[in-house]
Amino acid sequence: MKAVIPVAGIGSRLRPHTHTQPKSLVPVAGNTILGHIIDRLQGAGLTEFVFIVGYLGDKIVRYVRRHYPNLQATFVVQEPREGLGHALWLAREEFRHDPDGVLILLGDTIVDVDLPALLATPGSVLAVKEVKTPSMFGLVETGAGGRVSKVVEKPKIPKSNYAMVGLYKLAYPEKLAQALEWLHDTDVRTHGELQLTDALMHLIEEGEAMTTCPVDNWFDCGRKETLLEANARLLNRPEFLEDRDYSEFPDTVIIPPVSIGRGCQISHSIIGPNVAIGDKTIIKSTILSDSIIGSYSELSSAVLHDCIVGSDASFRGMNHSLNIGDNTEIDYS
Repeated sequence: MKAVIPVAGIGSRLRPHTHTQPKSLVPVAGNTILGHIIDRLQGAGLTEFVFIVGYLGDKIVRYVRRHYPNLQATFVVQEPREGLGHALWLAREEFRHDPDGVLILLGDTIVDVDLPALLATPGSVLAVKEVKTPSMFGLVETGAGGRVSKVVEKPKIPKSNYAMVGLYKLAYPEKLAQALEWLHDTDVRTHGELQLTDALMHLIEEGEAMTTCPVDNWFDCGRKETLLEANARLLNRPEFLEDRDYSEFPDTVIIPPVSIGRGCQISHSIIGPNVAIGDKTIIKSTILSDSIIGSYSELSSAVLHDCIVGSDASFRGMNHSLNIGDNTEIDYS
């Protein structure tokens, strides 16, 4: 089975970080979003990958070839970008003849699911998660026996609160390719774009059976808040919670879970919990929690929480010498 990973989006909700790199290469928990996805799929036995690139796509290509030199990777360019359905239509020839089905996973999405079990489930499967604001998502409605009866993209009046999380296992790639061709040729658009949701609905109307697979956790890492939440969730895995000797960082308290890159210099600071720091970053006299710090950056005299700091960035806080008398209140917030 091939894995198709669309990574062509601009990532406007993560600016300014996506001015200089694709959102799938934003760091999280000691890796990139895309790195976590590839590692997870490889761990489930997938070996052939199709990446649909667009915005800053050359950086995606270099990243995959440098960090995964043995990966069987094909790259398809989406330009212009007219939606997920359009992206997959462009890549259809790369997967339509695969007899084992195709797995589609969005390149800015981290999903906590039993992937081998999902892959072993017969037929086509849509991964879903119950949400509180269903009108913001593509939704799944089910009928008798749990079979999917309808999928709809961001409806004004939702009839379900089960959102598609960006993970799809399609059992019949040739039928998917034909549905994408129908979508493109008839120019069926929802919210101005060619949507995969409409192609899936076409397959359902043609009689293809689909079921759902609930996921435990789902992080759309295209926003700061969910990126930090994903970082915290991933850092709470056992490999980040195990005891480690941090004596290399003088006069510093480390509160797990944290991920600290190679060659970092940290002194007179309190780091953690839920902090990921890139390689060769310098941190002095700083209190840091629930944050992501890029590589080759420098922080000093700062109190930071719920922050994302890019690579090669510098932040210096304020130093104060105070002589405070009775009945005094000072607020620097």
